Amino acid sequence: MASGSRPYHHGNLRPALISAAIGEIEESGPAAMSLRAVARRAGVTHAAATYHFGDRAGLLTAVAAEGYRLLAEALAQETGCSFLEVGVAYVRFAVTHRAHFEVMYRPELYHRDDAELGRAREAAATLLYGTGEITRERMAYGVAAWSIVHGLATLWLNGNLPAQLGDDPEEITRVVASHLSPPRQDPALAGRLLTSHQNHPLPAWSHSPSRPRLRYGAAGPGPGSPWPTAGPGRSPRRSSRPHRASSPRPEC
Repeated sequence: MASGSRPYHHGNLRPALISAAIGEIEESGPAAMSLRAVARRAGVTHAAATYHFGDRAGLLTAVAAEGYRLLAEALAQETGCSFLEVGVAYVRFAVTHRAHFEVMYRPELYHRDDAELGRAREAAATLLYGTGEITRERMAYGVAAWSIVHGLATLWLNGNLPAQLGDDPEEITRVVASHLSPPRQDPALAGRLLTSHQNHPLPAWSHSPSRPRLRYGAAGPGPGSPWPTAGPGRSPRRSSRPHRASSPRPEC
């Protein structure tokens, strides 16, 4: 993603600073990003950046909110497809918007109670869990599926997946995530995943009665927190591993 490097024009300083922040994060990671460096990259004074965002956390809050909006747009494009393809869209977003992805799940870096951020996160969560009543089992299944694709995206970005899986993150997701079985008593989820299984059949061994099944634990985040949030921790190891062109997406 192109980073902001030219002086801003009147009226578009805020998006210019967010773009510059993306460039800084891509180069050095979110933990090392400074408001002064972002202002310098955008061609404005530090005081101008402070006026718009207050502090570094304020700017990272804007980056996270933009990330959730972009994620919601990416997931919405797959809502008519299988649940598996929604997961593939999640990984595609992480690979193509790494700077956003590395900020969104580091709540210690930004203002968690920001209203704009909350609305953007809620919109993305709706596309993961669906509308209507979110039962404990549906929540558990949604978190299980989200954990798989989030973990795959993180492992791929950091270069930690086995080489035998190949180097196409989207196809790797289709192979790995297809082993998650939905609750049988939830026709909506079962029907969506069945379509993906027809497009990407499971290997014969995966149907073996002795194959371990996923067991679901806690129901997920508490009220007011549609997405589970990552706790404080060290920023992930950065990698320059390239993302080659992915295979064509299957028909919905």
